[in-house]
Amino acid sequence: MAFAAPSLKGRALRFLAQREHSRAELERKLARHAEDQPEASAADQIARALDELQAAGLLSEARVAESVLAQGARFGSRRLRQTLQSKGLAPELVSQALEQARTTEQQRAREVWCRRFGAAPADAAERAKQMRFLAGRGFDGEVIRRVVPSIGAADDGETEIDLD
Repeated sequence: MAFAAPSLKGRALRFLAQREHSRAELERKLARHAEDQPEASAADQIARALDELQAAGLLSEARVAESVLAQGARFGSRRLRQTLQSKGLAPELVSQALEQARTTEQQRAREVWCRRFGAAPADAAERAKQMRFLAGRGFDGEVIRRVVPSIGAADDGETEIDLD
């Protein structure tokens, strides 16, 4: 006994059950499954299904941004911006989310640095390695300079490293 293929709305609900998706993400995913029918184009079918989900409160761009911020605790504002933009969110929403993330960026960078390294670099090469690591995670240069202690900081007592 074979089951009928799920509707576009049903497919969208399956995607939303896995994680929060933006409207643009769902449009891309559903485009593969849309069938052109004489009375409505594929884009119209998708738009209608997504409008119904949005009206029911199941599709929310704000929740997508919150989800990215919650999952992005290990990343800096540059990486978060890239992720939010790739999801097709509105520029205003991206700006608001990034403003919220910037308030805790130094704290998040310190936590990531402590988890990965936890000790002041012994030489310039090690310091560069630690700084590259944080830059790869999307943290800004100024934040990285504040987080990564100078060479031998633990020895001369200039910088106190908080490993909490």
